[in-house]
Amino acid sequence: MEVGAAGGRSRGRKTARTSMKNMEKELLCPVCQEMYKQPLVLPCTHNVCQACAREVLGQQGYVGHGGDPSSEPTSPASTPSTRSPRLSRRTLPKPDRLDRLLKSGFGTYPGRKRGALQPQVITFPCPACQGDVELGERGLAGLFRNLTLERVVERYRQSVSVGGAILCQLCKPPPLEATKGCTECRATFCNECFKLFHPWGTQKAQHEPTLPTLSFRPKGLMCPDHKEEVTHYCKTCQRLVCQLCRVRRTHSGHKITPVLSAYQALKDKLTKSLTYILGNQDTVQTQICELEETVRHTEVSGQQAKEEVSQLVRGLGAVLEEKRTSLLQAIEECQQERLARLSAQLQEHRSLLDGSGLVGYAQEVLKETDQPCFVQAAKQLHNRIARATEALQMFRPAASSSFRHCQLDVGREMKLLTELNFLRVPEAPVIDTQRTFAYDQIFLCWRLPPHSPPAWHYTVEFRRTDAPAQPGPARWQRREEVRGTSALLENPDTGSVYVLRVRGCNKAGYGEYSEDVHLHTPPAPVLHFFLDGRWGTSRERLAISKDQRAVRSVPGLPLLLAAERLLTGCHLSVDVVLGDVAVTQGRSYWACAVDPASYLVKVGVGLESKLQESFQGAPDVISPRYDPDSGHDSGAEDATVEALPPFAFLTVGMGKVLLGPAASAHAGLTGRDGPAAGCTVPLPPRLGICLDYERGRVSFLDAVSFRGLLECPLDCSGPVCPAFCFIGGGAVQLQEPVGTKPERKVTIGGFAKLD
Repeated sequence: MEVGAAGGRSRGRKTARTSMKNMEKELLCPVCQEMYKQPLVLPCTHNVCQACAREVLGQQGYVGHGGDPSSEPTSPASTPSTRSPRLSRRTLPKPDRLDRLLKSGFGTYPGRKRGALQPQVITFPCPACQGDVELGERGLAGLFRNLTLERVVERYRQSVSVGGAILCQLCKPPPLEATKGCTECRATFCNECFKLFHPWGTQKAQHEPTLPTLSFRPKGLMCPDHKEEVTHYCKTCQRLVCQLCRVRRTHSGHKITPVLSAYQALKDKLTKSLTYILGNQDTVQTQICELEETVRHTEVSGQQAKEEVSQLVRGLGAVLEEKRTSLLQAIEECQQERLARLSAQLQEHRSLLDGSGLVGYAQEVLKETDQPCFVQAAKQLHNRIARATEALQMFRPAASSSFRHCQLDVGREMKLLTELNFLRVPEAPVIDTQRTFAYDQIFLCWRLPPHSPPAWHYTVEFRRTDAPAQPGPARWQRREEVRGTSALLENPDTGSVYVLRVRGCNKAGYGEYSEDVHLHTPPAPVLHFFLDGRWGTSRERLAISKDQRAVRSVPGLPLLLAAERLLTGCHLSVDVVLGDVAVTQGRSYWACAVDPASYLVKVGVGLESKLQESFQGAPDVISPRYDPDSGHDSGAEDATVEALPPFAFLTVGMGKVLLGPAASAHAGLTGRDGPAAGCTVPLPPRLGICLDYERGRVSFLDAVSFRGLLECPLDCSGPVCPAFCFIGGGAVQLQEPVGTKPERKVTIGGFAKLD
């Protein structure tokens, strides 16, 4: 049992020693890459040795801000009058640089008043985060020592040092073994360094040497401003403070808690996080394996990318070399042709010299006295002499010596080669919210930002936000390899909210996703119908488009007469257009756009029989109080027995939607998710009508945001069909199904409607 216990203790010490060795990189100063010695905590929470911090500030040109000597009165590193072998290696600022810094505001000099300039904030280049950290006016004197890190470094030194040897803290590397310690200096020394830091004839020579140790530390953290023990923690500044710091104006209004509370809270958080990490070591190991595999894959992919680029560049070089060869061959052929022509011309001109060539031959022929023989020989010679004479009189080189036609313009190619770079993934697409909408189907449209690399195809992802929650991350449905910049999503669920996003792809890979866009689908299945103008319409005032999806009403003579008799009476005609489809069951939805310049338009539904009966021969209206809502605005308020109305209309006029109080009181119109009845609201771009045949209810919605405007009852004892009434000029455009023509534009007169 004792042997087993001893073996267990030995294994425990070995495991602890291995753990201490593995954390060595956490104990190295980022400046000197050695173990921390008197580490200071920077405002960015990183640590640095006090001596290294002074050295960095000295290299930056700061004088007198390396720390307050009174904070460590007996520390050798804080005594400027002494130099250790390690400190002798540091580079100090040049005298001319110090002079410029002093004149620019650092320190004092004769003729300069103290405090005449604004105090300069000292910045420290943190070597860990590569950022400039503000140290305030006091510099390193305003920083805390990291005593906890010092204790960890001491335990680490004791665990890895052979035989528990303590090394000198002031030696050049490699340090010698410490032989003495000084309680006043709080440092361990070898014999040489002890004599150097305790010179004869000074006060330090009276320090009593002790055995070497690494436990020279303050008992607790002291406030660098007031030299008192810190007792509180400022959450606003994230800094330890003392009692005097609490009453200073600097921390006025800050959230300050006792250091015990901060200690307990931070310790609990750290313990919880550490427990989670230790409890998920399998996950950590799995992720390590994944990262190692990623590293290997990165190395292989990088090598493949290098080979691919090298191959492409070699291909470009081969093409250029082939082109160079062909161009040089063309120049060579042109040069040889010109040289041949010039050589022939040169020979002809040399033959014209006296006594040589053609001239000499002619001179000899002229000596011939036999006339027949002379004529026979001189005939051919005369032709040659004539050509030579003509060439002599009209001299011109047979070929040009210039090769300007062989010059290359490589400006465009050089620009392309200069701009040759790696292909970037497409940027995040921008969804066009003006052209994206949901009706019977969802039509999604997008575009790439300017200067974005092209995309070969796109991936569209969508999901329902109101779907039942499922464990795990939200699952997206995808449409892969979408060509073009639009997509059609078929058969969406009614009464739902969909979120959609898009990303592009090219040879470089997939780009970033676009911003999510949310679309509301109609609350019921979309009803497809056309306009039927056979009932109660006037051909001279009503015009229906060829596709029977738009109608325009033109005011005629009755409206002009009404303007003449405005104070006495009004005779207006009601133009009615019905849908060619009647609803007998279920729920249906359709949408339309009303021209904002319309004088008076009523959009709604009604019993087919009542509509045909009422508007078969539509009479003129004798009062402006007339309303084709089957008594909604008439004297029906006095009826004792209240029956469901056969019509339900929403009144639109002059860019407003009228929610009448009389209709609300009698017909049961109530505001739902919108303004109360008895007022007007701005006309939305599209109006939606939702009919619930079984419940006998009709809802009027804003077809863009699907915000409810009005809901009213309806007599559904028979077939119900859509209806549109016009008084005066107006226009209505039915929304076309998305799957048929998603980008159709219909213009009626001056009224244009874009899907």
